[in-house]
Amino acid sequence: MAIDATFWVAVSFFIFVIVLIYFKIPQKVNNVLNKLISDIKSEIDESEKLRDESKILLDNAQGKLDSAKSDIKKISDSAKEDSEKLIVEMNDKFHKMSEIKKNLAKSKISQIKEVALNDIKKTSIKIAVESVKKAISTSVDKSKLDNLFSKDLEQTKNLLKKINS
Repeated sequence: MAIDATFWVAVSFFIFVIVLIYFKIPQKVNNVLNKLISDIKSEIDESEKLRDESKILLDNAQGKLDSAKSDIKKISDSAKEDSEKLIVEMNDKFHKMSEIKKNLAKSKISQIKEVALNDIKKTSIKIAVESVKKAISTSVDKSKLDNLFSKDLEQTKNLLKKINS
């Protein structure tokens, strides 16, 4: 039997395997691998728990968002209704104020018209009296004076009738 390199490789392999078994390396490797597997499983379980919690948080946030959207819509609708009511109210107030101003203007116009008519009447009376005085002072003859007086009196009456009508 010749001892060649293959024999020594086989012997060294068996010695290596015996040393591994003696120092319980396969068990240690198995324990390390089992520990890694259990760590990975616990991390997976924890990540699933976190995923479930995040899903719950997402659902809660989505519910709050939907609630906020509906609140915003309610507030917006309420603001629109309030603004429309305010516009109608302001429009009514504007029309009432314009009506009041219109009535005040009519009242002022009628007062001014009355004052103007009274002034015209007073002025026409003064003119008539002046014309009568002038006619009396310029007339020498009583018949001329009577004619002028009647003419002036007729003119004054006609003017007063025109003014009153």
